[in-house]
Amino acid sequence: MKGPDTPHPTAKKRFKTAFILGAGLGTRLRPLTERLPKPLLPLNGRPMITYAMDHLIGAGIERFIVNTHHRPGAYRETFPDASWRGVPIIFRHEPTLLDTAGGLKNIEDLLAGDGAILCYNGDILSDAPLARLIAAHEKFRPDATLLLRSEGPLRNVDIDSSGTICDMRHTLGRPGKAQCLFTGIYAVETSLLSHMEPGRIESVVDVFLRRITAQPGSIRGIVVDEGAWHDIGSVEVYRKMDAQMKDAKGIRNDGT
Repeated sequence: MKGPDTPHPTAKKRFKTAFILGAGLGTRLRPLTERLPKPLLPLNGRPMITYAMDHLIGAGIERFIVNTHHRPGAYRETFPDASWRGVPIIFRHEPTLLDTAGGLKNIEDLLAGDGAILCYNGDILSDAPLARLIAAHEKFRPDATLLLRSEGPLRNVDIDSSGTICDMRHTLGRPGKAQCLFTGIYAVETSLLSHMEPGRIESVVDVFLRRITAQPGSIRGIVVDEGAWHDIGSVEVYRKMDAQMKDAKGIRNDGT
């Protein structure tokens, strides 16, 4: 794996916080997730979520917020001092699972002073250069900038030649110049949360689609094919990745 990202010059000022989505039920990984939330499943002897944390630390992140729902006590047991490698973790529990946009809105009170944050799905493994995402977001400062890949199993994000996202999931009927995969990693202006309703169970994709319709150009993307990206979405994929990492063939992201 390559060395840590070199943060964008404004990263320390604008990107101090990362929101890691850890509240999902992990239904596709049952029975492995009956006792643990999916992000805490061990990969090469350590929780899956810690690879995301190391990736984010390398990009200059100074604080984590993790939402919880299924087996929330397991997070406290895994991180008894509420930190990882000296970076503090704030856990925000959701008694009712709020989905991705609802979970983001639910941490709004914790984001005072944050102009922008990075969001990162808790079941993703990647070492793609996050500095490129941050730099692309800072250039235009749209509502959100999505980290995309040009290849993958589900390429349903339409993007034009300027980087503007035209459509997602073929919902709006607005084809772009290319169809890309959404990695589940994205930069968000905290002002976007004003377009979300407290307590509403909703996907962040639905919020993006509303903003695309209301203000074209407000949701952008950057295609980053460098590095690895894996969605741990099934027991088979999980076991394969665990074996590869034990054989030193997978992502390390271990701070070395």
